[in-house]
Amino acid sequence: MRFTARVLLVASLFAACAANAQDTVAPPPALTLENVPAVPAELAQKLKAYNNFRPHGLFSWHPVKREMLVSRRLTGTNQVHRVADPGATPEPLTDFQDVVNDALYPPAGGDYFVFMRAEGGNEVFRYFRYDVATKAVNAITPEGQRADNGAFNRAGDRFVYTTTAVDKNTTDRVARMSVHIVDPAKPETDRVVARLEGAGWSDFHFSEDGRRLVFAEFKSVTDASLWVMDVKTGKSRRITRQPAKQTVAYGNPWFSRDGKWIFATSDRDSEFARVVMVPVGGGKERVLTARLSYDVELIEPSFDANRLAFITNEKGSSVLRFIDLKTLKELPRPPLVSGVITHVLWRPRSDELAFTIRSARSAGDVFSYNVKTNQLTRWTNGNNPELNTADFVEPRVVTWKSFDGLEISGFHYQPPARFTGKRPVIINIHGGPEAQARPGFLARNNYFVNELGVAIIYPNVRGSMGFGKTFITLDNGRKREDSVKDIGALLDWIKAQPDLDADRVMVMGGSYGGYMTLACAVHYDDRLAGSIDIVGISNFVTFLEHTETYRRDLRRVEYGDERDPEMRAFLESIAPLNHADRITKPLFVVQGKNDPRVPYTEAEQIVASLKKRNATVWFMMAADEGHGFAKKPNQDYLFYAMVEFARQTLLK
Repeated sequence: MRFTARVLLVASLFAACAANAQDTVAPPPALTLENVPAVPAELAQKLKAYNNFRPHGLFSWHPVKREMLVSRRLTGTNQVHRVADPGATPEPLTDFQDVVNDALYPPAGGDYFVFMRAEGGNEVFRYFRYDVATKAVNAITPEGQRADNGAFNRAGDRFVYTTTAVDKNTTDRVARMSVHIVDPAKPETDRVVARLEGAGWSDFHFSEDGRRLVFAEFKSVTDASLWVMDVKTGKSRRITRQPAKQTVAYGNPWFSRDGKWIFATSDRDSEFARVVMVPVGGGKERVLTARLSYDVELIEPSFDANRLAFITNEKGSSVLRFIDLKTLKELPRPPLVSGVITHVLWRPRSDELAFTIRSARSAGDVFSYNVKTNQLTRWTNGNNPELNTADFVEPRVVTWKSFDGLEISGFHYQPPARFTGKRPVIINIHGGPEAQARPGFLARNNYFVNELGVAIIYPNVRGSMGFGKTFITLDNGRKREDSVKDIGALLDWIKAQPDLDADRVMVMGGSYGGYMTLACAVHYDDRLAGSIDIVGISNFVTFLEHTETYRRDLRRVEYGDERDPEMRAFLESIAPLNHADRITKPLFVVQGKNDPRVPYTEAEQIVASLKKRNATVWFMMAADEGHGFAKKPNQDYLFYAMVEFARQTLLK
């Protein structure tokens, strides 16, 4: 009887365990979890609809047919899809475990396209050729080298790309970039035409005759120059000079049809980037958008349509505009819905421009606009039919004065009116730091607003883009913590609002926003319910010593050079890691093991420090991710955990 009783007891325990297993969601195998509680299956079911958006992004027009390649999630990651007609079901062409980051047809033919992919989030990208007829995939760039900056010549028989060595262990080595020319249909034709010192070279484009390249040298967000290279000899010369009393940021360079001018963006003698024409042979540049007091974010000329398309950033929203290349005058802008446009591309030998746009009520879709007929065409639909995105909250711009009187702004998403009383708040801080919170799609975060009644504020602290080049420098060097004080002023603003609960505030952010999150957890511990740090910097010194070589010098310009003793001492003095004893509220740390930008050690060291103090810290590490989570199973489980963290801290 005793034996039978023991058997029955063991059986009942196994049954209980099985029942409990069915009541929770198993984490993906790549995740390592510490102190993260099991996710109830009931919670996952509630979040399901918010996890099933399939945003689309424009990749490339077909060179002959009126069809396109787009980015869309296939199963776990974004892959290349073909859209044969507007509204047609996207046809998957690639199926890899890792994200495909770009895809581009040559301007002629259409027998193949080139796409870009890395492994496990390590950002060591390679270009591959996809043959349309056979679906065969072949690498066209070297293994182990980080490839980037791919672009075709107009004839479609030459492809320029760059490679950079990957080595995060050498702190003093100067990064160098090799410039390659290859016919993707014949990979054996690959040749290195030039080697450039530094890692800030970008925006390569051929001249119309294919004999020259124009490109930009990026030293910082406020200091960038334009260069021209002879493709045959590899010899380069800089065609812009920095003035004595200011720095100028050039970008988006394109040759004019005759090759005598460069269309580009420039903030010379202006707070904002404008469309300019730079003479290749020397002389004064010509400003084409002098009347606009907004940043021009990107430009795309078409000599077939005789138009130059450009996007302005107007209080965070994107505006599509055009310039007539004959008169060089701006044309009336098309009436589009408010949103954020991230990519524009002309269809070869046509008057049609495609672009990606997303907004608070659109996950992200591809449209086209015909400049002759003024016809707007929708090509994709990324919204989830289980949810009515028309009911999603539109943000409002809010402003507050910081410690020094500087006005700071942000986007405020307030829960629906059915949620009464003062609402808890999530402050979500963007990365960069040279980035900007925009009124785009909240995706999963709509669940916080719509279902949990949590207000979300996306601040644009000093150092953010879109507010002029003076504003973007206000957090540089020893002014780093002034941006943290901007969040302190936001906490004061929240306290003064009748519909927000200053006693229930959580801060979160990724990358540089992760540093800001940790710094706020240190400085405003008594004013926060908890914090979520995603791939964040816990110590600028250790970050700079271990980030990839090709990024290090560019980051030193922004944060300071840790090799200088005085700057090193300052960076150590502001490191959240060195003040972890002041963090008493719960902290959730999230990291990708293969992150080349913010090494995983930044997460491990802050977690270890807090564990020594018996502080409440959740930790999630993904072995197959890099700078953020790109695979849907990992993204889903992270969001489950984030909601559970909010329920236990912010909403209790």
